[in-house]
Amino acid sequence: MKTSNRKTSSSLGKLKAKSLALCAALLTGCATQTLPPIATVPQVDLPRFMGDWYVIAAIPTAIETEAFNAIESYKLDQDGTIATTFTFRKGGFDGAEKSYHPRGFVIENMGNALWGMQFIWPIKADFRIAYLAADYSKTVIARNARDYVWIMARSPQISNAEYSELTQFISGLGYDLSKLRKVPQQWATEPASARQK
Repeated sequence: MKTSNRKTSSSLGKLKAKSLALCAALLTGCATQTLPPIATVPQVDLPRFMGDWYVIAAIPTAIETEAFNAIESYKLDQDGTIATTFTFRKGGFDGAEKSYHPRGFVIENMGNALWGMQFIWPIKADFRIAYLAADYSKTVIARNARDYVWIMARSPQISNAEYSELTQFISGLGYDLSKLRKVPQQWATEPASARQK
């Protein structure tokens, strides 16, 4: 029985490692660069940006194509890096909970708006804060490759008008909106860290 448990644990560990490797490979893909670099916002107050962000919509990576109740959470560590936790339910609101823990590295002299997101050492994927509401209630994370993008908010729902505005912003960056997936969000109560002003 112990041997069986060890084999199961080893298999799960290898599967998760493969998932992380796939995600890292996708995020650092070799898409042909034909459009100009995506501009970031001029300045980000990192402490204010920390906390929980609900994923409202995304052009998703392979690991999140069936994500429900997706949340990206950031914590500023003492060394200046961003401890990141990405959690979601796979396939439905009662699906298996998935959790990933990449680390963000803030690029110097870019107003804290350009990060390298590391799932597996030493690869750091392009992570650009392309839009940030003045009250830090909504944000858009984009990539120069125009392969993946995330609309996130401090609350699990935004108005149709706000959603339309943000999708048009994304379209203006050069993204194909037909690939955008709205992430289902359904909560009895919001996580405490998401209730930020």
